[in-house]
Amino acid sequence: MAVDVNHEEFLTVVSQHADVGFERAEQATRAVLETLAERIDAGEARDLAERLPPELAPFIGTIEPAHGFDADEFIRRVAEREGIDTETAERHVTAVFAALARAVGPDEYDDLVAELSKDYWPLLARGPHVEVLSAEAFRQRVADRAGIDVAAADRAIDAVLETLAERIAGGEVDDLIDRLPQQLHEPLRRGGEHTGGKATRMSLEEFVDRVAEREGSGYDAALEHAQAVFMTLREAVGDEEFSDVTVELPREYVNALAPL
Repeated sequence: MAVDVNHEEFLTVVSQHADVGFERAEQATRAVLETLAERIDAGEARDLAERLPPELAPFIGTIEPAHGFDADEFIRRVAEREGIDTETAERHVTAVFAALARAVGPDEYDDLVAELSKDYWPLLARGPHVEVLSAEAFRQRVADRAGIDVAAADRAIDAVLETLAERIAGGEVDDLIDRLPQQLHEPLRRGGEHTGGKATRMSLEEFVDRVAEREGSGYDAALEHAQAVFMTLREAVGDEEFSDVTVELPREYVNALAPL
């Protein structure tokens, strides 16, 4: 079966999407395809290999059954294979998926997507959730809105998401994790672990106090930072998912943190 792109074209797509040189694009491609071979069914791996350039097809070869690990583990394995941090690995994974979408055609790519759980959606070039706000863009928007530097934005995001995960039910925390980039998962998981997945009742004042304590700021600054994070969260997950989150919150939260 003829392939839609050749080896050089595939790596060019990866290079452009990941903003790396050609050699690094090849390393990223190998790491992602080898990890994908561990994640998907052997039959689907063979189908993909048939559509890939012959230089890349061996990387996705497997006779093992699929291992159903989540997207965070996928990124961790890629990072380990490349010897890079997980944020860089996530960018590489997204770039290789973009090249895959172009190389194997829509039908075969849809078959691949069908094998992946929804927490992979932010990594995909096409699918149910493709307009993804990167962690870098998320923190920059929070910084711009709150008038703080990126380091302070990171602290604010961490504090607000951890506290939010304590306030809402575990199922909604999981849905947010599925919609957000990997670098934002840890505070959500941490908050969920604090409560065992059960929503903890707290007033808006208590919520902001917890944020202030976690980020080491005063109440007024924490309120402003929470507003910036909530506004950016709405942009990142979309109105429907954001509504599912805020419906669990008292009206005072919505009025103060996420006014329309």
